[in-house]
Amino acid sequence: MKRVGFLLKVKQGLLAEYARHHTAVWPEMLEALSRSGWRNYSIFAREDGLLFGYFEAETDFEAALAAMAGEEVNARWQEFMAPYFEIPQGARPDQMMVELEEVFHLGRDATSGGEQCD
Repeated sequence: MKRVGFLLKVKQGLLAEYARHHTAVWPEMLEALSRSGWRNYSIFAREDGLLFGYFEAETDFEAALAAMAGEEVNARWQEFMAPYFEIPQGARPDQMMVELEEVFHLGRDATSGGEQCD
């Protein structure tokens, strides 16, 4: 498993509405994420709309994005969510996700002092 972190930015004043949509993600979107190898997916929000996303990918970030790009429901979800994001006109939110470099991880065995990053 590859741990992945990324940032996105929700437009000013739209965070509450964005969050409401995520209390009822379409079942077919959830199924596509699972099929595409996205595990333990979480999104955290700061008051100013900055989002931090985290998920575990079966292989890597690029493969996880590519798998979702092949899902028809993902295209519809990205189009639905696009108005909420500070992204260039015509871009999809998932195209703006840039992987963050992992610099530290405390593994399950806390006595080992954590795990080294690849």
